[in-house]
Amino acid sequence: MTIQMNTILIANRGEIAVRIIRTAQHLGYATVAVFSDVDADAPHVQQADQAVYLGPADASESYLNAERILKAVHRSGADTLHPGYGFLSENADFAQQVIDAGILWIGPTPDSMRVMGNKAAAKAALAGSNVPLIPGYFGRDQSDTAFVTAMEQIGYPVMIKATAGGGGRGMRLVTRADDLLSALASARSESFKAFGVDELLLEKAIINPRHIEFQIFGDQHGNTVHLGERDCSIQRRHQKIIEEAPSPIVSPELREKMGQAAVAVAQAANYTNAGTVEFLLDEDDEFYFIEMNTRLQVEHPVTELITGLDLVEWQLLVAEGNPLPVSQTDVTLNGHAIEVRIYAESPSNDFRPDTGTIQHWSPPTGAGIRVDHGLKSGQNVTPFYDAMIAKVITHGATRRIAQRRLQRALEQTCTLGVETNRSFLLNILQHPVFVSGAATTSFIEGILDPAATSQATSLEWLAAAILYTVGQQSNTPYLLGWTARPATFCFDPQDTHNVVSVEANENVLQIIEATTTQQLQVIALHANHFIFEREGLREEAAFAVGPDNQIWLQLRGTDQEFTNSLLTPADAGESQSNGTILAPMPGSILRIDVSAGDTVEKGQSALVIEAMKMEQTIVCPVSGTVMDVLVDSGQQVTLRQRIVDIAPSRTGTK
Repeated sequence: MTIQMNTILIANRGEIAVRIIRTAQHLGYATVAVFSDVDADAPHVQQADQAVYLGPADASESYLNAERILKAVHRSGADTLHPGYGFLSENADFAQQVIDAGILWIGPTPDSMRVMGNKAAAKAALAGSNVPLIPGYFGRDQSDTAFVTAMEQIGYPVMIKATAGGGGRGMRLVTRADDLLSALASARSESFKAFGVDELLLEKAIINPRHIEFQIFGDQHGNTVHLGERDCSIQRRHQKIIEEAPSPIVSPELREKMGQAAVAVAQAANYTNAGTVEFLLDEDDEFYFIEMNTRLQVEHPVTELITGLDLVEWQLLVAEGNPLPVSQTDVTLNGHAIEVRIYAESPSNDFRPDTGTIQHWSPPTGAGIRVDHGLKSGQNVTPFYDAMIAKVITHGATRRIAQRRLQRALEQTCTLGVETNRSFLLNILQHPVFVSGAATTSFIEGILDPAATSQATSLEWLAAAILYTVGQQSNTPYLLGWTARPATFCFDPQDTHNVVSVEANENVLQIIEATTTQQLQVIALHANHFIFEREGLREEAAFAVGPDNQIWLQLRGTDQEFTNSLLTPADAGESQSNGTILAPMPGSILRIDVSAGDTVEKGQSALVIEAMKMEQTIVCPVSGTVMDVLVDSGQQVTLRQRIVDIAPSRTGTK
C-alpha cells in the first residue's frame, strides 16, 4: 500500500541534514530541521522550511533525546521522520516509538534493526547460513572471565568490538594477554558513551585485510538488490577517512559472489530500505561478514556517483511503499568515485579534535566534484559533536582521473580558522601505495607515518606580506601588525628577536627573515584571497585575519596559523613550569586519575578528556608530586585551560 508523505522532519544536523533536505525539497516535500543551542544559525536550520529547537548543546539533551524529538515532530506537524545517519538512526526502540506515535519512519523496521544493528545478534542470525563469519565470541555473558576464556580459545590477536554502533568506537586490537582487561574497560567505556550500551564481542583479528562493504536496498514487496561495493580500507583508529567505489581489487567474479552474500544477509533479516553489509577481505580473496549498518552510510555519495542514483530518493520511495525502481540486472557501475572526510583535528598532535570559528569557508568547484557539508564562514565548530565537518567527493571515468580531481579539489578547499586533516588527506592521495590501489586497513599505522606528513615549510614570509598589504588598505595598522615602513612582525613568542621585516616600493615588497631577503610583487588583494608573484611564479593564497592578531593561511597543500606576538601579551595564566598540564583541546573531563599529593611518573595517566565523541588520555609531562587538580569530573574545559599542576622531582624527568 502506498503511503502519502508531505512533511519530513530530519532528526539530525550538519551535512547529514543538509543532504537529506536537498533531495526532499527537490521532490517537493516540506522539511523540518531540529537544532540545539549551538546550531541555532547553522545552514541546515536555514535551509529547512521550518525548524524546531531541541535543547542544550549536549547531544543527550538534544539530538539524542527521543522525547524532545517526538515533541518536535508533533509541534511542526510533520508526518514523517528521517533519522539521518548517526545519533538515533540505528536505535530500534526510538524507531518503534516513532511508529507507535503514528509517524512514518524512513528506515528499516525495528525488528530488522534489532537483529542486524547488534553485531552479536547479527552473527547469531547468520549461523548456519552460507555467509562466511569470522571466528569469535558473541555470548551474552559479558564478564571479564567469559572474555578471558574466549580469548584463550580463539587465540591472539583478537579484536574487541562494541555490539552496537559503528565509526570505530568501542574497538580495540589486543595482541597479548596482559592488555586484555584494560582494553575491555576502555572499549566498554567508549561504547557506552557513544551508543548508550557497553556490550562487547570478540573476533579473531585478520591482519592486513581490505574493508569492503556493499550498499543494499530492500522494499516492502520482497525485492532486494545490491548497488556494488565500496572500499573503505583507509582508516585511522578503525574510523574510515577515505572511501572509493568500486574497489580497485575486486574482480567482477568476486563482486558477484560478495554481492550475493550481502543480499543474503539482508534477506535473513527481512530488511527494507537502505543498509550496508560489511566484509573483511583477506590476502587470499576470502571474505568474512563483520556487521550490517542499518542506515544510510556517510560514504553513500561514491555509490551515487558510479550508479547515477539518488539513494535518499530511494529511501523515500521505499518508505512510501513503492517497489524498488530497478532490478539487480539493471544496476550498472560507471567510472570511479573517491570520497574523503574532512575532520576538525590536528594530525600533528595525535589527531586531537580542534574547535573554533571557521573564519573562511570556500568549497571547491569543477567537473566531477561534489561537496557535502553544512558549513558557512563564521560558524563555530564545537566539541559537542562528531569532528567530521565536510566530505569532498570526485568522480571520473577512471580511478586515476578521480584521484587527480580529488587532489586538486582538496587543494582548493578552505576551512581557515580551524585546523583540519586536509593536508594529511593530500599526503595519502599522493602516496604510492594508495595510488597503486594496494592500501589495506593497516596502511596508516603501518606504512604512512602521520608525523612525517607534517608541514615543514614555514609561510611566515607570506603571513607578513599579507598582513602588511591588508594593513595598508584597511587603515587599521595596529590590529594587523603594520605600524610604519618598514613593518616588523614576530610570529614566535619565545624569540622576539626572530622577526620578519617588510619594506614596500609601491606593489613590490621586500621581505627580510634573518639573513634571507626576497621580493614579492602584489598582484591583487581580494577579501580572503591574495594574488602575488615570487621568482617569476604567480600564485594565489587564501587567508583570514582574526581579531587577536592571528592570520590563517592556505597555499596549495599547506595550512598554517600565525599570531603577531609583538602585539600579543604573554599568557599570564600559563605557568612557565614544565609540570603544568594545559587542556590540549576543548572538551569534558571524563575521568581524573590523580589527586593532590600523589607521586606520579612521567607518562602516567593524569586524566581523560572527551571531545567530539573521542576519548583522549592526558599524561603527566614530568615525574613529581601533584600539587593541585583544578578541574572536576564532568567539567567542560577550554583549549589550554590550566587543569593540573605538578611539582617536578629534583632528579628531573625520566
